[in-house]
Amino acid sequence: MSNPLKVAVVQHACTADKEINLERSKDGIENAVSNGARIIVLPELHASEYFCVTQDTASFDLAEPVLGPTTKTLAKLAAQHKIVIVGSIFERRAAGVYHNTAVVLDTDGRLAGKYRKMHIPHDPGYNEKFYFTPGDQGFAPIKTTIAKLGVLVCWDQWFPEAARLMALAGAELLIYPTAIGWDPNDMVDEQLRQLDAWRVIQRSHAIANGLPVMTCNRVGKENDPSGKTAGNHFWGHSFICGPQGELFATGDTEPMTLTAEIDLAASERVRQIWPYLRDRRIDAYQELLSLDASESEQ
Repeated sequence: MSNPLKVAVVQHACTADKEINLERSKDGIENAVSNGARIIVLPELHASEYFCVTQDTASFDLAEPVLGPTTKTLAKLAAQHKIVIVGSIFERRAAGVYHNTAVVLDTDGRLAGKYRKMHIPHDPGYNEKFYFTPGDQGFAPIKTTIAKLGVLVCWDQWFPEAARLMALAGAELLIYPTAIGWDPNDMVDEQLRQLDAWRVIQRSHAIANGLPVMTCNRVGKENDPSGKTAGNHFWGHSFICGPQGELFATGDTEPMTLTAEIDLAASERVRQIWPYLRDRRIDAYQELLSLDASESEQ
């Protein structure tokens, strides 16, 4: 028995104008709906430019509550088209407490749940620790009327532990809203190595957990307003793959909406022939809770 489901990712560029960005998100959503998609994913922080390129307290003015303008816009679209939308906001939780938060709108426009980014990077051009408090909800899938979604955000995509915990908690899909790009100063061969590693690590999460993966990145060049760096060139290359890592849809560096059909029932069939979850040695993994397992040998 199969359980086919049309899904889509909306890959677009972002500007300093929130209205323009939300209109681009809306256009991509409607394009996906016209192709039959029922779950649609948007890029990380899609309502603004990627402000974390520099440290500027003025950027905190971009933050909004969970049920703020961006979520309300997406909720109307979800209810109108009877779809599930995974969006992304810069959440103002309280004065001085902000999160990088994914929001999931169900088919009736209701907020099905939220996920606050757990792993917060801090690299040149990605000053996220200046802005975001790490998430405090753990790795809990969000239940919708269509599927149970294991939503993670960008830097989370490099951590197999996060994907595994979502899978163990019953996620039927792994979803990664993303804002990642090249340093324009890097050599082309280094840029290609980074892109390839990014694709491989996420496809490996699909394989290791027997789950489909949806990854949605932004595109376009965004400048560093401080002039201290060359800014970021977001590489796009969003994709949708199946539980064996098989690619169903792949993007390039241009704005586009990718649609694919996945089979939610395939995960159980794959796990029967590749029983990684059955054969885990949970009695022997205690060192995973240490930063350096070699210290236990001393």
